[in-house]
Amino acid sequence: MDNLPIDIGHTGTQQEEEAHDASCESPYINMERGVPTAIMKNPNMTNLELEESLDDDDDNTAIAKTILSSVFTVDGIQDIVGFNIVCFVSLVGDMSRGVFFPTMWPLVQSLGGSTVTLGYSVAAFSFGRILVSPIFGGWSVIYGYKRTLLLSTCILLCGTLLYGQVVKVGRTDFFIFTQTILGFGSGTLGVTRAFVAEVTPTRSRTTYMAMLTTVQYAGFAVTPFIGAIFVNLFNSYDVAFDVGFFSLNEFTAPAYFMSLDRERITAIAPKVKKSSRQLAVDAVAKETTWFGWTVYDAVIFGCMLLSASTKGSIACFETLGISFATSHFDLSNSRAGNIVATCGLLGVFSLLSMGQIAKRLSDIQMISGGIFIMCLGAVSLADIKEGENANSWRYFISIFMIYSIGYPIGHTALIGMFSKIVGRRPQGTLLGWFASAGSMARMAFPIFSGYIANYGDMSMLFYGLTVILGISIVFVLWNKTTLKTLSR
Repeated sequence: MDNLPIDIGHTGTQQEEEAHDASCESPYINMERGVPTAIMKNPNMTNLELEESLDDDDDNTAIAKTILSSVFTVDGIQDIVGFNIVCFVSLVGDMSRGVFFPTMWPLVQSLGGSTVTLGYSVAAFSFGRILVSPIFGGWSVIYGYKRTLLLSTCILLCGTLLYGQVVKVGRTDFFIFTQTILGFGSGTLGVTRAFVAEVTPTRSRTTYMAMLTTVQYAGFAVTPFIGAIFVNLFNSYDVAFDVGFFSLNEFTAPAYFMSLDRERITAIAPKVKKSSRQLAVDAVAKETTWFGWTVYDAVIFGCMLLSASTKGSIACFETLGISFATSHFDLSNSRAGNIVATCGLLGVFSLLSMGQIAKRLSDIQMISGGIFIMCLGAVSLADIKEGENANSWRYFISIFMIYSIGYPIGHTALIGMFSKIVGRRPQGTLLGWFASAGSMARMAFPIFSGYIANYGDMSMLFYGLTVILGISIVFVLWNKTTLKTLSR
């Protein structure tokens, strides 16, 4: 960062500062607003010498440390090792959903359950996340990221071992219980996102959040390939065996595969930096709405509802994707799982391109555009009747729009915007609640979709999702000015 140009010799107004920031990648530092005396005496001093000199410059220390932090992080990330660790934790956490995806419906059927049971099983995972996400978020502030992530990893390991005993126990309620434990262990979305928010610069926040979301998304959208491999392996070859409490088959193999994962979490202690130009933003945030909330509180709640709508919609496809493919397209479980995994892999490439997309589109445009594509994916399946055996390409295109484009781009941009709106406030707790809102939708939507599939028409479900996503788009576009102001 030593080669970053710093405008030391210019004295300007707030408008000049904003114009500079909008047109230049280098940070604008106004000398009248607190450039350290050391810089004025020796403009060529190194970053380390500048940091050491702050302790001797009492008049400007507070402001100068903020400036120094901004210079250090304007184009990069403070803790690369920690960033890689939390990415790996996110990957493993969501693999506990993705690896089991192709075998979950057949397992529920083998236990004597219905689509309603499947809905409760998928919801149980999110229920576990709802309970612990705010708690883990708060603990990350109090006890630190390392201890919090270590605890969640141990819980996740216990959950996978319990999952391996579901076939032995043979009860659907025990299966739902194990799903809840897995949800406990993977309830670290708020923790990992808070860490990324604290070690990345605001202007690149969405890009780094996209990197984190890439590995998380790969965990549940791409790893169904692994589950499909186990299905083909145990269906094609007689390799299953049963010895005492240990049973290895297409249902338990994914669980034991997950239990082999080990996370080595080193010390994570990011430095907290402060953003600039907050006075105008704070003034807007503190305004009171017509229903008595501040604008900030209303926007935070609105973003959580947006998270619920996108998370809940994809949870419906996660719940009924396999059963819908077999009943309406005559696809096998393994082929449907491969289609979802392929589209999930393409979604990973979309997330890897978020840095370039963010240069051309704003957060508002990415959110509204992503949700609109999800609408198209949902409504494209609404007119297909059971037993029609429609062309499998329609299923692929619908899953492609949702898993490859709509959800990964729209929801990731939403996470980045939410983190920017939170700003310098403690990120762990609020991002924990943000994750809980999504998990609550992942709990409620699968249950409702299971009842609809069992007692009603699937067309009702897809039309309902289209309406919910359409309302979400209206909310974003109606409040785009406020959202843009608070996320600066």
